[in-house]
Amino acid sequence: MPKSGFQKRTVFLWFYLVFALLPIYWMVNMSFKTNNEILAGFTLFPEQFTWGNYVTILTDPAWYSGYINSLIYVAMNTVMSLTVALPAAYAFSRYSFLGDKHVFFWLLTNRMTPPAVFLLPFFQLYSSVGLMDTHIAVALVHLLFNVPLAVWILEGFMSGIPREIDETAYIDGYSFPRFFVQIFLPLIKAGVGVAAFFCFMFSWVELLLARTLTSVNAKPIAATMTRTVSASGMDWATLAAAGVLTIVPGAIVIWFVRNYIAKGFAMGRV
Repeated sequence: MPKSGFQKRTVFLWFYLVFALLPIYWMVNMSFKTNNEILAGFTLFPEQFTWGNYVTILTDPAWYSGYINSLIYVAMNTVMSLTVALPAAYAFSRYSFLGDKHVFFWLLTNRMTPPAVFLLPFFQLYSSVGLMDTHIAVALVHLLFNVPLAVWILEGFMSGIPREIDETAYIDGYSFPRFFVQIFLPLIKAGVGVAAFFCFMFSWVELLLARTLTSVNAKPIAATMTRTVSASGMDWATLAAAGVLTIVPGAIVIWFVRNYIAKGFAMGRV
């Protein structure tokens, strides 16, 4: 590669890196400031460095309970989505049945539908059966979007596994559950990691359904962050600290599945 081309590529990558990290840096910067300093003017670094905003979030139940609630229903949804999607994806990848392509497409339309479309039916249903303001309510409603996505990703990985492996396992006397857990799942673990990552992230950032279907006991952090206006104005510093802490779970998930994600983008339907 010519030197000039390499330099242009390097400059572009650095420009993109700064562009991508600037909002995160600015949020971290604001989280260590006071509201007075934030409103006073533009500063690249905190002039009055403080941990008070993080102390407020970690000691105030109104704040830290939002993180706990979000983690609970997101974890529940991720486990349930994979539990449902794995056998469904296997069926789509291994068998042909009447209307299979239409059912597969119909699953994807749920992922493409705005959450507001399903808000009123779920609100009325949950109000009738007493599921309002519960973790399981949000976890179940998020299945509507995450299961199709997980099926779509996993089906791509499973279709890349030769059918001869299934047949050989059956000839060797493996039952289907034993074959699926001991042989098949290890072969598609990259796909499972990618599917789990996307299920976690989409459930973590979804706001409309989670906010409407909860009020106190299961209110997520995303809903708590929208209620920072008081008589004294917007609490920018605490909101910035909450935003920083909101990024942490996603970063941890990315760290643990980073190798699977790399393989997933190379091999699966992502």
